Amino acid sequence: MGLHQSIMKDISFHEYTRPTSIQAQAMPVGLSGRDLLGCAETGSGKTAAFAITMIQHCLAQPPVRRGDGPLALVLAPTRELAQQIEKEVKAFSRSLESFRTAIVVGGTNISEQRSELRAGVNIVVATPGRFIHHLQEGNTSLSRISFVVLDEADRMLDMGFEPQIREVMQNLPQKHQTLLFSATMPMEIEALAQEYLNNPVQVKVGKVSCPTANVSQILEKVSESEKIDGLLALLVEEASQAERCGRPFPLTIVFVERKTRCDEVAEALVAQGLRAVALHGGRSQAEREAALRDFRNGATNILVATDVASRGLDVTGVAHVVNLDLPKAMEDYVHRIGRTGRAGSTGQATSFYTDRDVFLVAHIRKAIADVGSGNTVAFATGKVARRKEREAAAAQKEARIALSNLSLMGPTSLNIEEKYRFMISPSSIKTEGAADDAWDD
Repeated sequence: MGLHQSIMKDISFHEYTRPTSIQAQAMPVGLSGRDLLGCAETGSGKTAAFAITMIQHCLAQPPVRRGDGPLALVLAPTRELAQQIEKEVKAFSRSLESFRTAIVVGGTNISEQRSELRAGVNIVVATPGRFIHHLQEGNTSLSRISFVVLDEADRMLDMGFEPQIREVMQNLPQKHQTLLFSATMPMEIEALAQEYLNNPVQVKVGKVSCPTANVSQILEKVSESEKIDGLLALLVEEASQAERCGRPFPLTIVFVERKTRCDEVAEALVAQGLRAVALHGGRSQAEREAALRDFRNGATNILVATDVASRGLDVTGVAHVVNLDLPKAMEDYVHRIGRTGRAGSTGQATSFYTDRDVFLVAHIRKAIADVGSGNTVAFATGKVARRKEREAAAAQKEARIALSNLSLMGPTSLNIEEKYRFMISPSSIKTEGAADDAWDD
């Protein structure tokens, strides 16, 4: 690939010997100067693919002087992902003297970011909101940017960052290269790519946004009140097994729905003698960094998290993902369980579900069956798809309530609303039990 000698030295230092599929395909495209639309399954090595390409690009530009804006910009949806990207960029530029990378995210000292940006940096890794803030303050500019990466672009759109992305893209110098990476390709991403990418090369590796075959998925039906007891029983048993076999407790992420529940569950696990820590948006940046650091180095081995951690979080060796509360959409479920079984390793996903989750559970069961039989797992992604999924789940819930009410009335003349007819077979309204069987099917 004709990479700079220092980059090759750092690749060797990190003991990388062969590129992954996405690296082998995306890096030559990036190095050629073409725009890229990249879609790869989780844990594929795409961060290194664009980081190495970006560093090589920067080395070919005139040097940065004080007051210059950066040469390259990476936008990412969350602080955690931005920190991981910055770490990767620094890993492959460690041998380069005076090569500077700045991280610009919310929740950290803005004055330090200001002075760093004004001194002139080669690369900025940022979340959209904080980067726009620095642009408006005049702490940095877009005038020298010739290389842009939009990472986890689908997630940025989901989080409402489209106006900030557009503000950046519309004000870039005319001559620039854009690499857009997305775990999914909903219509919103296709529209964004069409508008801001110039005749991009499309690279798609693996079954994008699919539950991978190397993650064993278990579904367990419980009542809402049984969830925490079920979780404690599961993890205490895992701890006992690990102790009996003389091996460490497997790294585990427990996903919950709300911030308050996150703290409550972490406290319950600690009370049982397990080493757990909470990660959610309500904690300060320093607390979130400490939680991730402790989890990565093994000081704690259970991370209780909200969806802030489900996208882009890359911790080596996560063996088990537990959904204490299932998400609302299949897309989010896939991203959550994608925290394990990464880079060819195997993993386990356990999901507790209640009656309210039956719509999603039906999708999960079908996906498990499809993965088992080698079929492609297909489901729609993006904001519009999520809304339709929520509407369908709500309609199915209404139908279930209607069926339950009918069964209580006993044999009588039935007048079923038109919107429920497609969900109900003639045999499904005989008894409450029959209705439940039909629902489970």
